[in-house]
Amino acid sequence: MISTRGRYAIRIMIDLAEKNSAEYVRLKDLSDNQNISLKYLESITTMLSKSGLIEAAHGKGGGYKLNKSPEDYTIGEILRVTEGSLAPVACLECGAKPCDRAAVCRTLPMWKKFDSMINNFFDSVSIADLMKQTTDVGYFGASL
Repeated sequence: MISTRGRYAIRIMIDLAEKNSAEYVRLKDLSDNQNISLKYLESITTMLSKSGLIEAAHGKGGGYKLNKSPEDYTIGEILRVTEGSLAPVACLECGAKPCDRAAVCRTLPMWKKFDSMINNFFDSVSIADLMKQTTDVGYFGASL
């Protein structure tokens, strides 16, 4: 399950993309626009900034802005920063200890395929794609 941290990070990135300017967006403005508490928002923007997805500037005129254009950000990379692995089962987590039953596990191929589907899907959707989405069926309407 994707946590609020991951979902809010995507919303923040869309908000920054829609303001796509050379100027920084204040944390307070992001908080007001997204109805996210300043404290929680700060923890998310810190993660995004430390990972290099957004740029942070402190002081007067400071705030946050994107480092790249919206089409160059995938939802997969944002979720991996905020959620860690997107693996559906523990044995597929990055750095997981190999399971003693891996050689005989009848379900492992299914989990590997599902993991690949999850990652491929989220890596195929960009922030720019979500900016095109309308309030009804939007970008994904034809594929549902």
